Parts: sequence; C-alpha cells; structure tokens
Amino acid sequence: MSNHPILAREGWPFIAGSLLAAIAVHALFGWTWAAPLWIFAIFCLQFFRDPQRSAETAANDIVCSADGKVIFIGPVHDPYLDRPATKISVFMNVFNVHSNRAPITGRIMQRWYKPGKFFNAALDKAAEQNEQNALWIKTDDEQDVTCVQIAGLVARRILCYVDEGDELVSGQRYGFIRFGSRVDLYLPEGTEVKTVLGDKVTAGIDVLAVLTGPGN
Repeated sequence: MSNHPILAREGWPFIAGSLLAAIAVHALFGWTWAAPLWIFAIFCLQFFRDPQRSAETAANDIVCSADGKVIFIGPVHDPYLDRPATKISVFMNVFNVHSNRAPITGRIMQRWYKPGKFFNAALDKAAEQNEQNALWIKTDDEQDVTCVQIAGLVARRILCYVDEGDELVSGQRYGFIRFGSRVDLYLPEGTEVKTVLGDKVTAGIDVLAVLTGPGN
C-alpha cells in the first residue's frame, strides 16, 4: 500500500482555507468573531485525519471498508451483479475517518458510478437513491464482492482512485467520501458474518465476514 499523510490530501484545501480565515479574522476582529472559524478549522482537522493502518488477515477475510457503525446485515438482492447476496452496511458520521479501504484482495472487474440524491445515509432509501460508486471485485478463487460508496446528507463528493482492471490488496486505501456517508458490501450467499448490528468498526482492521464459497 502506498504511503499517505496523516491528514488526508483530500482535506488540505479545507484545512488551509479554514485556518487562514480563522487567523485573519482573529487578527482583525478578535476572538469573538473568529471563534466560529476556529471551531470549523478544528472540525476539518479531525474530519480529514487519516492514520496509517495495517492488519494481519486471512485470504478470505472481508475487511471493513469504512470506519463507523454497522447499520444493516441481512439477505438482499445485489443490484449490480443481479444475484442473491448478504449485505453489510457501515454508516460513517462526521466524526469518523472517511477514507475507504478494499474489503479483500482481488481484481476490479467493473466500476459503476450513479448520480443521485443526498438523503441521510443511515436511511434504507439511501442505498437506492443516493449518489454512489460501486466496484465489482473478483478474488483469486473466483468469488465476487461488490463494494459501494454512498454519499450522505451533507456529503457532496465521492472520490475513487481505482478502476476496471486494477488489482486491489485487502485494506488498501482506494477512495474517500467527504462529510458523512456509508459503504455497502454485497457478499456471496453463505458468507460467514463476523459482526453484529450496532458494532463500531474500523476500516482496514476489523473483519466483518469470511467468504466460505467453493474451495474454502
């Protein structure tokens, strides 16, 4: 995995702009007028933090793709691969780290981007109607995983740095969503789920499930 700074590059313009504005207003008008700008600058610093992470995982482990809270686990229809699947959804609030990581090692077979609305990402309809970016990942033993970045109520930018044909390594940083969102994983039927509703999970570290398909 490539190195990246502790403060995500995606946030540098926001961090620099908010700090400069706070300093300028503080110098000209004092603390009272500058206080809201200092609060926003501190918010940007915490929002765009992006610590380095690595974990020892097995080949068939599904690693968490986003920091946050598990808000859905259950059988569904995968709308991208048109198949029955097990879905795990993780909701990121504005206080979570927002970089996204590959759930498993494999090749990206296809990427889809769908513009949409910006409902609260914790709502069920967000998975159908919000802006989203999806990756179809095929593992070395021919199992299929769909990983979907979904914009939220205040999120207005999904960033994805990989495309069809790229190889991903489990836990690799591949994208970022600004200001609140969620990630949905569609996994093969029979996948052994290792998390429960309400769990607070960490991207690139926690194992959400284990693939149990042919050969495993």
